[in-house]
Amino acid sequence: QVHLVESGGGLVQAGGSLRLSCAASGRIFSINAMGWYRQAPGKQRELVARITSGGNTNYADSVKGRFTISRDNAKNTVYLQMNSLKPEDTAVYYCNADLRTGVSSLTYSHWGKGTQVTVSS
Repeated sequence: QVHLVESGGGLVQAGGSLRLSCAASGRIFSINAMGWYRQAPGKQRELVARITSGGNTNYADSVKGRFTISRDNAKNTVYLQMNSLKPEDTAVYYCNADLRTGVSSLTYSHWGKGTQVTVSS
């Protein structure tokens, strides 16, 4: 069993900052990429940022220059520092991790339950 638990969401004014954290726990052999996705009401879930085990990152164009993804491999934790937040960043943010639960297992994608981020204008 694998658990991804997000924290750090909340209500912030436009221009403010938040830092999201996501810790993976349970039966984990190795974690490949970790990432953050978001889903606003009435919209599809979209990629926000992703980071590989080697530290390579990619970002959605809408957050480049404002958001920074990082990870602590020793803690199986991924972070998302969000600065200069805009009302359009309002969404439920989901943590994702591609991981293996054993030496001979395949890589599967796991999701957290999400954390709400609300940016007021």
